[in-house]
Amino acid sequence: MTAESAPFAAPISTDEHPTFVTHLECSWTGKRYEAGRVHGLSEAGRPLLVRYDLDGVAASLSKGEVIARGAGMWAWREMLPVTQTGNVVSLGEVATPLVPLPRLGARHGAAAPVAKDEGRLPTGSFKARGLGMAVSMARELGITRIAMPTNGNAGAALAAYGAAAGMETYVFCPEDTPEVNVREIALQGAKVWRVNGLIGDCGKIVGEGKEHMGWFDMSTLKEPYRIEGKKTMGLELLAQLGWEVPDVIFYPTGGGTGLIGMWKAFAELEAMGWIGSERPRMVAVQASGCAPMVRAWEKGERTAEPWKDAHTVAAGIRVPGAVGDFLILDAVRESGGFAIAVDDADIMAMRDRVATEDGLLLCPEGAATAAAWEQSLAEGRIAKDDRCILFNCATGLKYPMPPAERALDRHKPIDWDDIAAG
Repeated sequence: MTAESAPFAAPISTDEHPTFVTHLECSWTGKRYEAGRVHGLSEAGRPLLVRYDLDGVAASLSKGEVIARGAGMWAWREMLPVTQTGNVVSLGEVATPLVPLPRLGARHGAAAPVAKDEGRLPTGSFKARGLGMAVSMARELGITRIAMPTNGNAGAALAAYGAAAGMETYVFCPEDTPEVNVREIALQGAKVWRVNGLIGDCGKIVGEGKEHMGWFDMSTLKEPYRIEGKKTMGLELLAQLGWEVPDVIFYPTGGGTGLIGMWKAFAELEAMGWIGSERPRMVAVQASGCAPMVRAWEKGERTAEPWKDAHTVAAGIRVPGAVGDFLILDAVRESGGFAIAVDDADIMAMRDRVATEDGLLLCPEGAATAAAWEQSLAEGRIAKDDRCILFNCATGLKYPMPPAERALDRHKPIDWDDIAAG
């Protein structure tokens, strides 16, 4: 392993680093917006993207320098929007490991897919990247009251980072949100409600409450900075791979912030001269019970109609409608990738198999990417020698697990033959 591809390990630096933000840009119309001001969606009702002086970044930063900092996502300060280190809200973010799944690969005579295990981040999910960045920017912009809808992990991250920033935090969850997530949100200081409905219903409450409560809406892509936190997945991934681009990335896609962010990261790295024009094929993974991107991709449409009666065991990808739908579909098409839906039964079977055979406890959404990899291989959409990255977006420890039935009575002699037989 070279110095330029070594994993990051050191704590966040307190040194000031220059930032190179030039402006914000409407992702639909291209209209420019001034940086350093509070923004939600653009006038066109579309996500805003942060733009940088990338020539300036390239002149001030090298691959070796960013690796030497060893501070997880905050190692990329010049490519992020926070202008003052004192505004960074950190809970100890780390670079998440790449974990090969050799037995899964061997089962199909294929190269082992590699899981990027985002469950190692604070609050146990990749939501720490986006919400850590968004809360840091909220602090920088003087925002003190924040709110969001969530299927679970995003709310937990917002509650944690909001608490660390001393902000007043409000979270609204669908009524079937896993109990562990609701309790986690409450324990970390947020005011949390269950809502009789889905994530969209929760989002409407947050939107309606802005006038009454004066909070800032942290909903997916309704502010510009979660993308910037999530894009560090792509920056970090290529650094870990020695700046070589993998063949395929399987990404669990609900709101799609991470897929959009990684696609943005790759373009920025190319503009800086750190990589060439090669790109991984981006695969948007959804559940059969909630697959608006898959339907739009198959129909050749640039936007996705909301999915009715959404249901899946993978709550994190149960998003009937995404404000960044066109950005997701653009990235998938531009990369030569595809969108794919997998059944709940296959998701849970894959979770159990990877845990048993390869020792990695995936969350349901992460298991969906592994199931999609297997399905894509069977359908000939990917080759057996493709280098594939699967994003496991949260620790599997947060989700219900099958019961363990075996027990021993300490008052009776142990039957070792019975134990050996399993």
